[in-house]
Amino acid sequence: MLELRIAGRDFGQPVLGEIFATINQGDHICLLGPSGIGKTTLLNAIAGLDQSVPDEALIGRDKLRVGYLFQEHRLLPWRTLNANLRLVGANNDDAEKLLGQVGLSGYGHYLPDQLSLGMARRAALARCLAVKPDLLLLDEPFASLDPVMAGGLKKLIADILDGNPDMAMICVTHDGGDAEVLANRLWYLDGRPARLQWDDAVGEAGLINGLLGKLRGIDLAGS
Repeated sequence: MLELRIAGRDFGQPVLGEIFATINQGDHICLLGPSGIGKTTLLNAIAGLDQSVPDEALIGRDKLRVGYLFQEHRLLPWRTLNANLRLVGANNDDAEKLLGQVGLSGYGHYLPDQLSLGMARRAALARCLAVKPDLLLLDEPFASLDPVMAGGLKKLIADILDGNPDMAMICVTHDGGDAEVLANRLWYLDGRPARLQWDDAVGEAGLINGLLGKLRGIDLAGS
């Protein structure tokens, strides 16, 4: 589906080192690592937003439809939710169905600023789904949400993935609990420059936090 052969990325100083990985259909990857290590930089490279990363470093990227849920919802504030979805190819009926799918039925005529943060994230997720993505990228989708809103959005994403078994996902998070719910594969990014220190299938339920504790312990020991 997508093969990463990223040689590195720097912004005056090295941020990412060599990243070699393959993303397959149905992979649900949670990407964890220390704050500021380069997780969003890696996600942007995978999305094709970093023009300094050559096309040959993202083998298969040109054949994929990608939906990207940014930390900010990035909906156009002067357009209604329906209009935001139409901009990415949804017709009126599709827009209403997608909003209903994310729990916003009847909100199509609302402007983004009339919504709570959690509702705006759901609307942005509907916009991602409007492109019928092969790969869904999520950059800290639960940040700044209260536990109830975060839990509802997490369940919604899990249900969407269950309903689209071929869709792949990469979710940046700091919470091992998110990986417990969403992931069948775990990436851990660390180092200076950052590399994937862990890339493996998720094991038995309840083991993720223990693994993260060991990886974070290595972080502390190496700092």
